[in-house]
Amino acid sequence: EVQLVESGGGLVQPGGSLRLSCAASGFLFYNYDMKWVRQAPGKGLEWVSSINRDGGRTYYGDSVKGRFAISRDNSKNTVDLQMNSLKTEDTGVYYCATGGSRGEADYAYRGQGTHVTVSS
Repeated sequence: EVQLVESGGGLVQPGGSLRLSCAASGFLFYNYDMKWVRQAPGKGLEWVSSINRDGGRTYYGDSVKGRFAISRDNSKNTVDLQMNSLKTEDTGVYYCATGGSRGEADYAYRGQGTHVTVSS
């Protein structure tokens, strides 16, 4: 059974940082691209970032480029999202996912999400 478990969300002030982590199990992690998607209150899913199987290629949505960094550790089956210079518009539920199209918010499997609130 595929399992994706996110952690690291919380409340942070604008300009602050958070690091999200996702622990994967139930599939051959190193064989799959991974992504983070998010859903702001009252809005649809938005693709945030993707990383290829070996971590050598990373991709970012325009709204987070230069502020967020995705990484993975295939020895630990984890994928992280370092979020810096956070803005109020980054508030939402962040999901770790796999499958779907690169650069799109679609997916084959998704975790339960972790909440991020950026507020003063």
